[in-house]
Formats: sequence, C-alpha cells, structure tokens
Amino acid sequence: MSETETQKKPAILLLGAPGAGKGTQGAILGNIPRFYHYASGDVFRSLDTRTELGRKFVEYSKRGELVPDHFTIELWAVQMENLIATHVYKPDIDILVLDGIPRNVEQCKMLEEHVTIHQVFHLSCPDRSELERRMRKRALKEHRLDDASETVIQNRIQTYEAATKPILDFYPDELCCDIDASQSPAKVLYDILARLQTLGVYQEISAMVV
Repeated sequence: MSETETQKKPAILLLGAPGAGKGTQGAILGNIPRFYHYASGDVFRSLDTRTELGRKFVEYSKRGELVPDHFTIELWAVQMENLIATHVYKPDIDILVLDGIPRNVEQCKMLEEHVTIHQVFHLSCPDRSELERRMRKRALKEHRLDDASETVIQNRIQTYEAATKPILDFYPDELCCDIDASQSPAKVLYDILARLQTLGVYQEISAMVV
C-alpha cells in the first residue's frame, strides 16, 4: 500500500437492500480475526448527547428532520477515533467492514478522506417479495410491529433504490462484486470469504504476526 493509503483505514463495504443480509454477514465477519464490523446503528447508539455534535443530532431528531450527511460522517469519524484510542479497533491490522454507512453518494465522497475501499460487496436480491418476507419476519421477531407494515417496508425499499443503490455507480466496476443474497446465509458468507481471499490488502494483513 502507498503512504497515502496507509494513512486511511482499509475497508470493505457491504451494500444491499433492506433484508439482503448485510447485518448478518457483517456480524459474522466481525468475529473473524483481522476484521472489524461497524454498522450504521453503532454510530447512533454510541451518541454522546453531552457533546456539541450529540446535541445537534438530538435537535434534528426532535424536529423530525434527516441528519445532514456531513454531521453523520463527522460523528462516524469521531467514533472511529475513539475506538482506535481504546484499542478496540486497530486499523493497522483490522479491515473495517462498513454496513449501512455510507447511505448515499455524498457520504461516499466524504468517507474518501478517512478510508480506502478495497471491495464493495453488493448483496443482490432481485426478488423483492423475498426481501419483504425477510423484513417482516425480522420486525416481528424483534417485536417491532410498526416496521412489519407494508407501507414501512415499501418505503425502506424505495429509499434504498433512490438514495443508496446509486453507490454502485460511484465505485469502479472492478471494486464491485455481486453476491447472490437469495442463497443461504452460509453460502453467501462462503462467496464473500472466497473473494476476500483474493484481495491484496487481506493477504498482507492476514500474514502479519501479532
């Protein structure tokens, strides 16, 4: 890796519609040495409302407004530095697994200052009825009955199609890898791991003795 690249955090990105299995695969990868899974939900769960940045988030939330992209990425960057400072995440030996962030092309551009994306895994599931089934099942399992409604499910899929899926066009074709998300979770993981084995950054980091 070049000097410029080593100053950035090596990362892979999991991209897919709601219900495609990003969270499942990210959590598994995060339990494998040399990977650190950081989901978008972790950003907001770790929000410290005593800070100026935290208070800004609360203000947007109270008004029912979307948090601007630059605040989201700023909070993400602060949390990553906190994880590094506490030795929870070690960017010199860990590949960051991004899940749910970035959410749009603008956030991708902002993240370029902080990370080098070595692979984008697109968990593809063209069968929207299967995605809806998974989302409904998960919502009921987690007792989030409102999220099981047809309106909420359709809104989430439409938001993904309009704002998040265009991320695939932002990154070069050679960085994007389509994975059939309609397969079993074990087969999806197998396909992801097979691709990861070919990445130079993984070969370099996995060879380190720590």
